[in-house]
Amino acid sequence: MPTDLVISPDFSLRSVNTFGIDARARAYLKVTQVGQLAQVLADPVLAAMPRLLLGGGSNIVLTGDFDGLVLHMAIAGRALVGDTVGDTAGEDGGSVLVRAGAGENWHGFVQWTLAQGLGGLENMALIPGTVGASPIQNIGAYGAEVKDVFHALTVFDVASGALRTMDAAACRFGYRDSVFKHADGAGLVIVDVTFALPRAWTPNLKYAELAQELAASALAAPSAQQVSDAVVAIRRRKLPDPAQIGNAGSFFKNPVVSSEQCAALLAAHPALVHHKQADGGEKLAAGWLIDQCGWKGRSLGAAGVYEKQALVLVNRGGASGAEVLALARAIQADVLARFGVSLETEPVFV
Repeated sequence: MPTDLVISPDFSLRSVNTFGIDARARAYLKVTQVGQLAQVLADPVLAAMPRLLLGGGSNIVLTGDFDGLVLHMAIAGRALVGDTVGDTAGEDGGSVLVRAGAGENWHGFVQWTLAQGLGGLENMALIPGTVGASPIQNIGAYGAEVKDVFHALTVFDVASGALRTMDAAACRFGYRDSVFKHADGAGLVIVDVTFALPRAWTPNLKYAELAQELAASALAAPSAQQVSDAVVAIRRRKLPDPAQIGNAGSFFKNPVVSSEQCAALLAAHPALVHHKQADGGEKLAAGWLIDQCGWKGRSLGAAGVYEKQALVLVNRGGASGAEVLALARAIQADVLARFGVSLETEPVFV
């Protein structure tokens, strides 16, 4: 059904990025229906503009004004849409399929699935952002990632103007990575995501911090809701609320190094935090590396490192994207110089 496009010119993006950076867009459109995307392409002026997709604005650093059209994905909706069949003996119980619009708040969606009696997303509670952004980054926390419970998603293909469905293989999920972060996925706009949540749910407590949090509450057999509550409690203790302090959550990926490099680092730094990977590599805690370089609580201009978690960069008030970028580069240089480890940023710089 045709929808009138309400285009806002010279729009401040401060309220739609969690870092609170006050950059401006030449034009802005809040996308609440898929049909609006086709209308944008049909308009010769809008179609010719550079485009920037925004979800919750929690994984982006705006380094300046954007001379183009910002498409703010706000498509709503969440529903139970079906089931998958378990194995032939019926031992795994199959999964329940749940779908949400790209603009749904991620944490709100997680809580909604729990209210339906469904586990599977609880370890990723309170991650900022939207459902549509979750597969782009393959978000994850406390031993769980989106790819673990992903079923399919729908994209609007800018090149063809058509909708199509993509499965996990097509999304090419990796550690904080997917096809959508690469050139061949740049013209694909996610409009909804479907997850397969297990009927035979068991808690994922392989991260010691989470297991300890639940043990402290004397929960030997926690429910999915109780696991979610524990994750929320941990995150609130360690991470700043973007509504109070501008930030983009974890700013750097935890680097993965070879077992040989990890052994050499352990010889020089016995307290090194590391986790063995299935492929034999070792994942290092980026926050620990940054903390050892003395960055926790420090600032460069109005951008700083959060006092309670060195992995989080914050806006101390009026920070520009350039200041955030300068701080990130200084941290990367120090970690490389001291440990020989390169840190990759999680947020996208625009």
